[in-house]
Amino acid sequence: MRKPLLSLVAVLGLAACATQPMMGPPPPPPSGPVAAAISPNIAAALSDPSRPAADMVRDVNRHPGEVLTFAGVRPGAKVADLIPGGGYFTRILAKSVGPRGVVYAYVPDELTKLANREPAVNAIARDPAYSNVKVILNTLPNFSTPERLDLVFTAQNYHDMHDKFMGPADLSVVNRQIFRALKPGGVYLVIDHSAEAGSGLRDTETLHRIDSAVVRSEVTAAGFIFEGESRVLKDPADSRKANVYDPSIRGKTDQFVYKFRKPATAR
Repeated sequence: MRKPLLSLVAVLGLAACATQPMMGPPPPPPSGPVAAAISPNIAAALSDPSRPAADMVRDVNRHPGEVLTFAGVRPGAKVADLIPGGGYFTRILAKSVGPRGVVYAYVPDELTKLANREPAVNAIARDPAYSNVKVILNTLPNFSTPERLDLVFTAQNYHDMHDKFMGPADLSVVNRQIFRALKPGGVYLVIDHSAEAGSGLRDTETLHRIDSAVVRSEVTAAGFIFEGESRVLKDPADSRKANVYDPSIRGKTDQFVYKFRKPATAR
């Protein structure tokens, strides 16, 4: 089945994100450790006046402060925002790492050719307020950056890499390239919509979800160590059976936030 046009447009950053403010009462607090306080550099980035108001409205649902604190984003860090879409996280990352840091917004050629227009994130890189954002256009299997990175970050995109419009990409190759691009001890953070346990890749094209066990297996096969999961985007009310764009679940999907680390002894 072909991926619906709405999904492709959202991935390319040409429309609003699939997540919208949650309606009704919030889900019960998840079990497990309480999230750490948001790091000061990230808190400052979230309140930066150069951020679009539309992005700030989405913060209540996407929890960027907790997510990026979990990732360990610090001033001066070198970061890749893999498949940045409209640049929601690109802007926050740029201000979080500050002028001594850099954010490489990596846009796969597969998406650029599909859209037949320049990536939305180019406008951010041209904005003097985000002078530390550098756009990289290359194929997904050729992922690389001009310098070693502290973090590779991707949000709601991992499932897309398995889909037809991406080739599909060979994730064993992509994840090894990410491993090589990171400094020893660097972090690979993956956020995506949860599919039913045991479903594997069944729902990537149709529901735009992926079984989190597949992500963990594929990423660790590239040499990464699974370091843990943030539960800040968990929603037990999601049955994981509906398309993430379905009005009944849009903005209320259960998502996993996985943190992987390159061993400090690895080259």
